[in-house]
Amino acid sequence: MKRLLRGLLAIPLAGAVVLCAAWLWFSHWLDSPGPLAQESIVLVPRGTRVAGIAERLAEARVVDHAKLAEIAAWLTGTGQSLKAGEYQFTPGATPRQVLEKIAAGRVYPRRLTIPEGQMTVEIRRLVEAGEALTGSWPSTAVAEGSLLPETYQYIYGDGRAELLARMRKAHEDLLAELWPKRAANLPVTTQAQAVILASIVEAETPVPAERPRVAGVYLNRLKRNMKLQADPTVAYGITGGAREMERPLTLNDLARPSAWNTYTIDGLPPTPINHPGRASIAAVLQPESHDFLYFVADGKGGHVFARTYDEHLKNVAAYRATQRR
Repeated sequence: MKRLLRGLLAIPLAGAVVLCAAWLWFSHWLDSPGPLAQESIVLVPRGTRVAGIAERLAEARVVDHAKLAEIAAWLTGTGQSLKAGEYQFTPGATPRQVLEKIAAGRVYPRRLTIPEGQMTVEIRRLVEAGEALTGSWPSTAVAEGSLLPETYQYIYGDGRAELLARMRKAHEDLLAELWPKRAANLPVTTQAQAVILASIVEAETPVPAERPRVAGVYLNRLKRNMKLQADPTVAYGITGGAREMERPLTLNDLARPSAWNTYTIDGLPPTPINHPGRASIAAVLQPESHDFLYFVADGKGGHVFARTYDEHLKNVAAYRATQRR
């Protein structure tokens, strides 16, 4: 009888030992590096149950066992909080770290870079090609010069229309910041005029340090009622902003009338010719103070500036000589 009692008492004791050992093993597994060997991005679609999330993690080799990951989600209290989205996991992430990231909704941030000086048609191509964005380009026209070129963060499932709204607001916020700080006595008297001129500056020089000087040239010409004679406006007038010019401009092009051709019109064109960035807008509102009226390429990526037309002609001749070498 005593042996029977000892045997009966040993059964729950043995069970407790087994459970304790299992719990220790599970706890060790929960905080041990997982099998992931390189960074991986896993999508958790909206409405996916815990078991489905665990299966996706196992398929991506973020965890080594789907059922254990499912059990871990419930035992750690994260099972009720797992959120849809796109998640990036680093090599060796532990199951606990993986579940806590999804429960906290720390989704993978994607980025879309809009280069300065892009036309609307070019920005449309970039936005339409943006991975993981939803929805289509808006049917209403997107005005040239109304979006701020920058690098924008977004997450899986964000809408293209929402991203465009952010670009537009960033542009408006920038003008609200810079316009009150503008230099006195500028010949551009509205924000719209400033953006138009900034788009020309943007198209004329890729050299950031030159932008305030180039802006100063055009502002000097506006003050003297001189035609701006900016080649990029001629190209925009020919293409209508539908594409970039695929050939060099000719003398006939410069004489070809259009609403944007600043060789034939007085003052500024009616609209911007691209979407200028912060530096070009700032250059127009805080230009370099000088008396230059002309500039020409120097053959090295920058420009040479001149105060008189005769000086400018010499600079043009020097540039053409470098092109013939």
